[in-house]
Amino acid sequence: MTNTLLLFALVSAASAFHLSEQDEFNFKSWMAQHNKVYSIKEYYQRLQIFTDNKRRIDKHNEGNHSFTMGLNQFSDMTFGEFQKSFLLSEPQNCSATKGNYLSSNGPHPDAIDWRKKGNYLTPVKNQQGCGSCWTFSTTGCLEAVTAIAKGKLIPLSEQQLVDCAQDFNNHGCNGGLPSQAFEYIMYSKGLMTEDDYPYKAFEDTCKYKPELAAAFVKEVMNITAYDEMGMVDAVGTRNPVSFAFEVTIDFMHYSQGIYTSTECHNTTDKVNHAVLAVGYGEDKGTPYWIVKNSWGSSWGIEGYFLIERGKNMCGLAACSSFPVV
Repeated sequence: MTNTLLLFALVSAASAFHLSEQDEFNFKSWMAQHNKVYSIKEYYQRLQIFTDNKRRIDKHNEGNHSFTMGLNQFSDMTFGEFQKSFLLSEPQNCSATKGNYLSSNGPHPDAIDWRKKGNYLTPVKNQQGCGSCWTFSTTGCLEAVTAIAKGKLIPLSEQQLVDCAQDFNNHGCNGGLPSQAFEYIMYSKGLMTEDDYPYKAFEDTCKYKPELAAAFVKEVMNITAYDEMGMVDAVGTRNPVSFAFEVTIDFMHYSQGIYTSTECHNTTDKVNHAVLAVGYGEDKGTPYWIVKNSWGSSWGIEGYFLIERGKNMCGLAACSSFPVV
């Protein structure tokens, strides 16, 4: 088929999908914002997906919800592509266990935000096209716990975990769990810095050098499965906490507000994304967690999101943990 005929066919296809000039204008504006370039054929495929996503976002935002959706860097992807692009790991079965974390007897604050308490959190990172969210949750937590204990914030290596932690039931770019990553760091006697072992977004051979380890784990604290008040106690009285939950399609488009979902599960066997609870609060009677994500600072609230607290939303209390340094 000649280019002219192909273009005619694609334009006809666009008309058949009921795409308007405004749809194309919106898409081209979004393409420019995100530096996207496509072949002619892919352009119309992505235009259709983008338009479907935008209509879903607009419909949601017209309703009465506790959070809003918005266009972002993923807006030309179907949810299936989003999953397969490795941004989400395979569901990790964090088996329901009685944890070893004992809540303090003392009161915990009504609200806390570790971002405002000191220099304890590195900037939001970007896992890119690798299902390594578990490594970013791990480093974010260990960075914070170490900074709180030692007074110095050091960016730590996700790549070491991607390359080296397989013996602890982790799977590189195909998922893992922070609790298992903390176990690896404890038994391997350390984690290197981001500078010494930089992130590549793909699995490579292990190049860990123990003499360059910059952070260490003495003990792994696992909070009892579904004990969300245990999470509140840990975050309120000690440090940020790693947790995993189940991401479904509406979270992909999250923009701001307190995220809730009726689509996700709340069990241990469906979690597919690991993140870091850095605080909690309440807004108009709805309690929430403040959470650091690993999809870059242009997603959500400068890379963070809020999610409803107290209901084990999307299984977020299924398997939470943090290290002792």
